[in-house]
Amino acid sequence: MNAPLKIVVAIIVIVVLLAGAFFVALRLTSAAMFKMPDKGFKLYDSGSKEIVRYEEYGKFIDEGTTNYRYAISSRRALAKAVGEGIYPNTSVYKDPRYKQLLKEGKLAPGHWKSIYTEKPEEAFFIWATANENPGVRQFYTALTLENAGLIEHAIKAYYATIVHFPKTVSFTYWKTPWYPAKVAIDKIHYLTLKYPLLGMKLVGASANVENGFNRSPEDDIYRVNPGRIIKCKPYSLVEKQAKKRLGAVIKQAGFGKINLLQYRDGDWQLMVNDTPFVIKGMVYEPTKIGQSPDEGTLMDWTRADYNNNEIIDGPYEAWVDRNVNDIQDDGERAIGDFALMQKMGVNTIRIYDHKAIANKKILRELYGKYGIMVIMGDLLGTYAVGSGASWYRGTNYSDPEHRERLKARVREMVEAYKDEPYVLMWVLGNETNYGVANNSKRFPRPFYKFVNEVALMIKKMDVNHPVALCNGDTLYLDIFAELCPDIDVLGVNSYRGWQGFGFWHDVKRICGKPVMVTEYGAPAYWKGRTREEAESAQREYLVGSWKDIFYNTAGYGYGNALGGFVFEWTDEWWKAYEPQEHDVHEQWPGSVKGGWIYEEWFGITSQGAGRKSPYLRQIREGYYAYKKMWNPTIEEKLKKMWYNLVLRLAK
Repeated sequence: MNAPLKIVVAIIVIVVLLAGAFFVALRLTSAAMFKMPDKGFKLYDSGSKEIVRYEEYGKFIDEGTTNYRYAISSRRALAKAVGEGIYPNTSVYKDPRYKQLLKEGKLAPGHWKSIYTEKPEEAFFIWATANENPGVRQFYTALTLENAGLIEHAIKAYYATIVHFPKTVSFTYWKTPWYPAKVAIDKIHYLTLKYPLLGMKLVGASANVENGFNRSPEDDIYRVNPGRIIKCKPYSLVEKQAKKRLGAVIKQAGFGKINLLQYRDGDWQLMVNDTPFVIKGMVYEPTKIGQSPDEGTLMDWTRADYNNNEIIDGPYEAWVDRNVNDIQDDGERAIGDFALMQKMGVNTIRIYDHKAIANKKILRELYGKYGIMVIMGDLLGTYAVGSGASWYRGTNYSDPEHRERLKARVREMVEAYKDEPYVLMWVLGNETNYGVANNSKRFPRPFYKFVNEVALMIKKMDVNHPVALCNGDTLYLDIFAELCPDIDVLGVNSYRGWQGFGFWHDVKRICGKPVMVTEYGAPAYWKGRTREEAESAQREYLVGSWKDIFYNTAGYGYGNALGGFVFEWTDEWWKAYEPQEHDVHEQWPGSVKGGWIYEEWFGITSQGAGRKSPYLRQIREGYYAYKKMWNPTIEEKLKKMWYNLVLRLAK
């Protein structure tokens, strides 16, 4: 064999070996990257169809209207297609495991107590046979399937909620209406994006509830389109920015170096120094263990110097307890919260009330050295702060004296901070519409009128910063839209679940304003589970929330998200009223893994056993997950490129 031919053969061999290695790597990484969760139990009847084409078993009538309904024509065939636990299938009663567990008395606990049990099979049987509203029963049966890792069956069950029970209404712990079909749509989108190799997606679905933003469902009007679950190529599920939507600007709210742009398709984009700025925010209130605002002992963190060395404690002297032993070992040097947040990718912190802090110098350093901005707030009578009212009487937004005191307080804030370079925008209130020590929940119209008056007052004093309102979720969204035309940004504290928020379309169609999520998060405590399991659940919640925010920013999804604020940086032990104890008693039910809120455990860092407060930080999984999303390394960027390549090549 002559030399040129040998070279050609060698090249061919090398190419073949490289191609083989590539496809081996592709197969191995596919298995690792796209691993489905372990299944908590085996279904007796998983149904004959992976994707149920409901047109084959009945008829969709008046889709997209108030008269929508699905009429079944072949009940037995539909039941066979969907499988157990999904309407109209009743084979769960024939399931041998159901009969066995029922005989053993293990299905006795009430269905509400069983949602997040460590025994997912029992939870499924309890909910699938619960004496409950059919739409509520179907939704929570789907949730038990999701929690058990039976993802394909969960998707079918969630879709059944939309098809059969789209007008179901239930109530939250806070006595506000809750609509399972709307959440079921969000759940399906979340699961199909999280597990793209399933190769399915929901298209065309909507469940709009007119008048659905007040405290009563009596005047609700439902417009429903169940859409369709279809097969798709996995790569089609990768969210891509539609840059053509960011062409023509139809509205510009100019504020000097800060601008809000609205594009022709309704997308909104925040610009800082002519550069797109997505808020990667953190609620930063590092509280020393033992202090509490309820006891009047909460100190201003911008001035806290407990070791009297003239260095502010949390921002500059916090250190990471790497081996979680509550001891500052050799090598665990002070790094400071500001540096940790910068490494994570935080670009904004939230200050709830300007009166709670007094050290402008440290905020200038936060911005100048670490590149982190501030949204500056005034509580505007929330918790009776600033109105002169007692807690029990509460702020009255129709009272002239209360209104004037609150305006004077806001004027003081604007005068003090309007020329500070770190201020991104003003924020009024904090979920004030929930009515804690104020009357806005009972009388929302005077409150929202007053908010708009205050916004106009601010704009006469300062033309350089947008004005936002911090609302409690979307309660009274329609009244806000009517009475607050001069509010630039709708801020929303929202805790809807790890699937995300689901209000982007509602906000866009009702008021058309940009949205920032002013609080979201989950506890890193889960009763009966390990610390690792609880932190993993918190991470999943935080990751799902951020992806929903980001994929609704300009050019994505509904295009009206400006970003959001993780609640919160580190645990605050006073939240359950015992500031010396890290309380683990259930406070109220919530849409988190475990089903219960533990408000003292929301930090993405912990203060450990509390003995080294306010310096010690134990970093939780959520921190590292956000660092990958907000401030990825080159290696992490390459992994994402590889992820997309694997999806593109998947069938």
